[in-house]
Amino acid sequence: MIYKILRSDEWAALQSQGETTGAPIDLADGYVHFSTAEQVRETAAKHFAGADGLMLLAYDENTMTGDLRWEPSRGGALFPHLYGPLRLADILWAKPLPLQNGGHIFPDDLT
Repeated sequence: MIYKILRSDEWAALQSQGETTGAPIDLADGYVHFSTAEQVRETAAKHFAGADGLMLLAYDENTMTGDLRWEPSRGGALFPHLYGPLRLADILWAKPLPLQNGGHIFPDDLT
């Protein structure tokens, strides 16, 4: 499983259009950024600190559509990057990522 965090407007756009090229950072970098279960909390803290109204999307990297590559990023760790659109049809689940006491509360079932 890999995970994508979207702001409320990005999530609304994905729902209405069925696919998206991602958030502004995704557009700038030329691919959609994902995180593993081990990486997603740090991603939230680094890129979404204090942001409310977020959604956490789960994808199965083995069945999703598009060109998914594992590439080095923070500290040389491999991160999943999708070269192509993020598709609504590929989502396994989407859950709110509430902000509480300055940090995000993640679902217990991250794998």
